[in-house]
Amino acid sequence: MSCKGVSMVGMGVSRRSFIARAGAAAAVPWLIPASALGRNGAVAPSNRIVVAGIGLGGRGQGVMRSWVLPEKDVQFVAICDVWKNRRDQVKHIVDAHYGNKDCATYIDMRELLARPDIDVIHTATGDRWHAGVSIAAMKAGKDVYTEKPASMTVREGQAVVATAAKYNRVYQAGMQRLSEPNFVVCNELLRLGRLGEVKTVYAHLAPGGNLYLHRDWLPAEPLPPRDVIDWDAWLGPCPWRPYNHAYLPSGWHRDHDLYTGMIGEWGSHTFAQCHHAIGAESTSPVFYPCMHRAIPDGMRMRFANGMEMVAVRQGWHGTCGVRYVGSEGWVSCADGYTRPEASRPSLLTDYDKILADYCVRTGFTGQNHMRQFFNSVRSRTKTVANPVIMHRSMTSVHCANIAQWLGRDMKWDPVKEQFIGDDEANRMLSRTQRAGWEVV
Repeated sequence: MSCKGVSMVGMGVSRRSFIARAGAAAAVPWLIPASALGRNGAVAPSNRIVVAGIGLGGRGQGVMRSWVLPEKDVQFVAICDVWKNRRDQVKHIVDAHYGNKDCATYIDMRELLARPDIDVIHTATGDRWHAGVSIAAMKAGKDVYTEKPASMTVREGQAVVATAAKYNRVYQAGMQRLSEPNFVVCNELLRLGRLGEVKTVYAHLAPGGNLYLHRDWLPAEPLPPRDVIDWDAWLGPCPWRPYNHAYLPSGWHRDHDLYTGMIGEWGSHTFAQCHHAIGAESTSPVFYPCMHRAIPDGMRMRFANGMEMVAVRQGWHGTCGVRYVGSEGWVSCADGYTRPEASRPSLLTDYDKILADYCVRTGFTGQNHMRQFFNSVRSRTKTVANPVIMHRSMTSVHCANIAQWLGRDMKWDPVKEQFIGDDEANRMLSRTQRAGWEVV
């Protein structure tokens, strides 16, 4: 007698004793854990959202610890990372959380994406891979939560929008301030007309770095084994360069091929916040001035309706701030604010009501950005940091970069999504991608 081709006799089990054991087992009720039945506050496995990670470093692991693992209706099952150090770190965290050794590890994301049991991909790779992982995951039938900046070029952003629509996927970019109450109330004050006529909004620029990123290579070093670092996959779609350990984990922030620069660093948050506040989720500014300096402080980008979004480095006692200025007052917020700041206290007296009304109108639950995403995964509804607002606000980042890099003012057609009368600039709406690693 055999079971799945394995001989019971060969394993030292006689036919008689096997039948006896089977009979005894049938006489004793199965002890099924309450968690497997969805009791005692647990969620049954069949109702859990199954999540896997791709490229989870410091930020990705932080989000996983705080916003993924604590969710009772979510199960994290696998990590794919081309860097062994990160694979091992994530597996250790996940296994320790669940009290088992079940977290699977992968080097090649295609193997992970082929798993039919995975519902959601959480990715926090370097900038160059955000769009590529998102597109591949959505094509594989997965919903996606990706860290920002969620595209390296305008063409990548367009491809994310098209892929999400074609495959009917739920997508959330890691522009988490769109889900934070302080920032929500700021946006609502503008939308409700409490500030009067608003003509200018301010977006915080990162305090470090400059526009002119390195275009050279670091010196070549001996390449570690693929199991330690799959360098070819780490580079992905960007032009090839020799391995150097200084690129890891975040030394790539110096390089044009790998990074969206200082405008993209915080602008991917603050530009999105401004776009959302003024109702420009599906458009971008039509004019981008060149500041003719390495730090574009004071850059005034103008929308078709005359509204200006100004990128500035100061004006807040916190990070990633926004400020909206109208004829009847102003409101400002940044990370760490217990409440927004306003030109007069009366603007904030009904803070709680403003937030409650927003929740009723939008279905917003006041939970963290990842939880909002999981809610959308279940309901199949649009997220706040959906592909369109991601793409249009990142278009503002890319166009601002191109204007500075080329050293001239730029006019943009947000309908055709191209620069007006500037072929050189239009060629920069995409980047050369290595054969076999193309994102779009």
